[in-house]
Amino acid sequence: MRNALVTGGGTGIGRATAIALTGEDCRVVVLGDLAETLVQTVSDIRNLGGDADYVVCDVRDVDAVRVACERATLGHGLDIAVNSAGVSGGEAPAPCADYDIDKFDNILAIDLRGLFVCMKYEIQAMRTSGGGVIVNVGSGASVVGVGGFAGYVAAKHGVLGLTRAAAIDHAPDGVRVNAVLAGLVDSPLTADRPAHVIAARLAAHPIGRIARPEEIADAIVWLCSDRSTFVTGAGIAVDGGYTAW
Repeated sequence: MRNALVTGGGTGIGRATAIALTGEDCRVVVLGDLAETLVQTVSDIRNLGGDADYVVCDVRDVDAVRVACERATLGHGLDIAVNSAGVSGGEAPAPCADYDIDKFDNILAIDLRGLFVCMKYEIQAMRTSGGGVIVNVGSGASVVGVGGFAGYVAAKHGVLGLTRAAAIDHAPDGVRVNAVLAGLVDSPLTADRPAHVIAARLAAHPIGRIARPEEIADAIVWLCSDRSTFVTGAGIAVDGGYTAW
């Protein structure tokens, strides 16, 4: 059985991925900042016969992330990590000149710096066991601009850059690092966005609908599997055609 860690595992893509990984012979530890949602994920997994645990952890807290990664290894290293924790800051879009600086800083602290901190300790754990796989959850905003979302776009562009840098740095360690660039997904991350913003984003998806979290999880599980062993440093769009425009 492989050891897997999923950040943002209490809801949305993170929860769907944690559940899917248990079907791939993984013991999963889910991380997040709300115990209530993490408990629900663990309960769902155990009800399916899987093995799961949770750690309440704010990815902005370096020591908490380090301890969480150590707990996920059970002394046997870490095989898989999926970094899904993030915020959108989408409740009040604003042009750059009017964008709130504190909001910008908070989004980068969670979505970008938090991702870096997680990868740092995940990779250290993977090196002790001879390698592993990391999948970061990016966005269409990792490769295109979106007006009114300066903080989110900057962070998600950074996610793809970090993914590529880590993939190059740690290929000799047997660690593959990729990103899934998700389109609009039915999850709490999009629930705070105004209706007109959701309508505009939905209209920009040629497939004509919002994604289910499980559809993103399917791509993540493939990247974590032995069916993708020659894939690293990639940003794979799973976005209903959003970035095809």
